[in-house]
Amino acid sequence: MMTFGVGANAQEAEVLNPVLDIDTLYKELSSQEVYGRTAAELLAELEDKHYSRVMFDDLFSQKVFDGFIEALDSSKLYFLQSDIDALSVYRDAMDDTLKSGTIDPAFEIYNLYHKRLLERLIYAVNHVENDLASIDFTLEESIELDREDAPFATTTAELDELWRQRVKNSALSLKLANMDLDKIEERLSKRYRTQLNQVLMTNDRDVFQSYLATVASTIDPHTSYFSPRDSENFNMSLRLSLQGIGAQLTSEDEYTKVVELIKGGPAERGKELKAGDRIIGIAQGPDGEMKDVIGLRLDDVVDQIRGEKGTVVRLNVIPAEATGETQAHEVAITRDTVKLEDQSAKKEVIEVTYNEGTYKVGVIKLPTFYFDFEAASAGQADFKSSTRDVKVLLEELKAEGVDAVVMDLRDNGGGSLTEANDLVGLFIDTGNTVQIRYSGLRNGFVRAYGDGNPEVTYDGPLGVLVNRASASASEIFAGAIQDYQRGIILGGQTFGKGTVQEIIPMNYGQVKLTRSKFYRISGASTQHRGVLPDITFPDRYQAIEEMGESNLDGALPWDTVRPVEYNTYFPIKDILPNLQTMHDERVTSDPDFIYLAAQIERTRELRERTTLSLNEEEVKAERDESRLAEFNANNMRLFLKGLPLEVWTEPTDEELDPEADSGAAVTEEDETEEATEEDPLLVESSYILIDMAQMVGTPMTADASTGVTTAATR
Repeated sequence: MMTFGVGANAQEAEVLNPVLDIDTLYKELSSQEVYGRTAAELLAELEDKHYSRVMFDDLFSQKVFDGFIEALDSSKLYFLQSDIDALSVYRDAMDDTLKSGTIDPAFEIYNLYHKRLLERLIYAVNHVENDLASIDFTLEESIELDREDAPFATTTAELDELWRQRVKNSALSLKLANMDLDKIEERLSKRYRTQLNQVLMTNDRDVFQSYLATVASTIDPHTSYFSPRDSENFNMSLRLSLQGIGAQLTSEDEYTKVVELIKGGPAERGKELKAGDRIIGIAQGPDGEMKDVIGLRLDDVVDQIRGEKGTVVRLNVIPAEATGETQAHEVAITRDTVKLEDQSAKKEVIEVTYNEGTYKVGVIKLPTFYFDFEAASAGQADFKSSTRDVKVLLEELKAEGVDAVVMDLRDNGGGSLTEANDLVGLFIDTGNTVQIRYSGLRNGFVRAYGDGNPEVTYDGPLGVLVNRASASASEIFAGAIQDYQRGIILGGQTFGKGTVQEIIPMNYGQVKLTRSKFYRISGASTQHRGVLPDITFPDRYQAIEEMGESNLDGALPWDTVRPVEYNTYFPIKDILPNLQTMHDERVTSDPDFIYLAAQIERTRELRERTTLSLNEEEVKAERDESRLAEFNANNMRLFLKGLPLEVWTEPTDEELDPEADSGAAVTEEDETEEATEEDPLLVESSYILIDMAQMVGTPMTADASTGVTTAATR
C-alpha cells in the first residue's frame, strides 16, 4: 500500500492512494476556448509556411485520427474494437473541426482512452494484490512482444487476458531475481498504483499538447507544436541554459527527489541541497508562503522552482539520509543562469602505438549543435555556441601537439543549422557548406550558404565519426567535410534528416515547422539516404531496422539540386581503396571489432523475436544461456587482447532485478580496468588518420584559384 507524508491534505491523500473504483476515479477533461483558437492558427501557419503544399481534406483528417489513436494506444492494450468503431464517426471530420476552431473530438477520443487506461490499471492492481499467488509459472504460454499490427480486442475478457500476461511477465522477471512472493506483490502494487497516480494527474493541457503535436506531425515527422510550457523546455535545449537552481529532479512515490546537481549551478554552489534530498514544499521570495508540493506533478513542481535570475526560491527539504518530514529543513537559493554542460563540446587526447610509432590524437565529442540566441542577441560575451567551444578545444589540442583530430558526432541529433555551417568554417579556408531549397512564396529557390572567413583553426588530418543517430546538422557538417575531401567520414550511415525547421511564435505556444530542405554542395540531398561513411564501422543501430528517416511516416522524398563550385583538400577518393584495404586487414582479426559485430548480430536476433515465454524454466534457461554466451564472447575478446579474463560469478539479486538502480558506484579497481581499454572505434579512427597522413602529407591546404590540392610542410 502506498503511503503519503504528514502534511498532505485530504485531496492529495485521495490521489496518492485512490479507491479502485472507476466511477470514483474517472473525471472527464474538457477543452478551453484558447485551445480551439490555437488549433485554427496552427492550420493557418502550416498552410502558409510549410515547405510542402498542405491540403486539409478528408485524407488529412484520416491521418490525424489514426495518428492520435496510435499515439494513445499503439500496442492495442486499452481500446476495444467497439470503441474504435464508435469513435470513427470523427475519422473524416477532424479537418473540419480544426478549421472551425474546436478540438472537442480530440477530447472525446482522449476521455474514452483515459477511462480505458484507468480500467486497465485498476485491473492490474487488483490482479497483483488479490491473485498473484495463483500464477502458475510452469505453464507453456508466451506473451506477444510487438502488438502494433495486432487487432484491437473485441471483449473486455480479451483485454483482461492480455493484462494477465503482462502482470505475469513482470512477476516472472522479479521471481527470477530471487524475490519472494510478498516482495513481488509489494513491488508490482507500488508500480501500478504509481502509474495510476500519474494518470490521475493528467490535465486538459496535456490532451491539447498531445493532439496538436499529432496534427502537426501528420504533415511531416519533424513538424511539431509546443505549448507555452513545452516551448520553454525546447528553447532551453537549444541554448543549453536555463534560469533556475540547477538541479535535475525526478518523481519518486509522492515526492520530488533531487537526482543530481548541475556543476556550477546555484544549488551546487550553495552546498545545502544534495542529491537524494526530497522537496516537499516551495515558497517564492524571502517572505512567500510555503506551499505543499507532495503528490504534485513533476512539471508543476519544476515550474515553481524555475524563475528569473536573481530571485529567491525557498525549498522545504527532507534530507536524503532522513526518514521523515520531522527532519525537514528550509533551503533558500537565489536563481541564476544555469549552463547545461553535459551537452557541451568536450575533448580528450588518446595515445596510440602504430607501426612502431606513438601518436597523439585529439577527440572532440559534440553531443548537439547548440546556440544561445537570446544571450547572443542581448550582447552577452559568454553566450553558448558549439562552434565557439570547439574552436577553443581545437586551439588547446594544437597546443598539446596532437597528430590528428576526430570530431565525434555519434548520437548527435543536430540543432542549429548556422552552427553546422560555422563549424565547417573552422576546417576550410572559404567556400560554400550547404544549399537550402525554399518553397512556398520562394517556390523552388535554392540558396547556398558558406564560410566567408579565410581563417582556418585546424588544417591537419581530420576524421568525422558518425552513426545512424547522427542527424540533421551533423549530416550537414559530415557531408561538407566529405565533399571537400577535407576529412574522412567513419562509422555508420547517418539518420537521413535533410529538412530544415524554423520556430514560429504563436499567440499560445509555438510551432516548429519544416520550411526548407538542405542539400550538400555536391547537390545531393541527405534526406532518407543520409551520409554514407567513407569507411564503415560496426554500428549498434544496425540491429534496429526502424531507425532512420526512411522509416518515418510522412517523410519528405530524396532529390537533388545543382552542385556548386568547390575545391578539394586531401585526395581521399584516390587513397580510399588503400585505406580500406589496410582497415580491413586490421579489423579482420581485431578482437573488439569481432566482438562488436557479434553483439550486433545477437541484438538483431533478440529484436526479431515476436514472443516471450512465460514459463519459468524456459526463461531462466534462455537468460543463463544468453549471459554465458556474452561472458564467453567478452572473455575471448579479452584473451585475444592479452588482458586479464573475467571470472564467472553467479549474478546477485540486484543484478538480476530488472528495476535495480544501474548507477552503482564505480570502484577504484573498476576505474583502473576500464582505463586500460580505449573506445575501439576511436582507436581505429586514429589508425586510419595516421595512414592517411602518411600517404598524402600533412597539414593540407587547397589552392583556391586552381582547386589543386597541395601538401604543406610543418
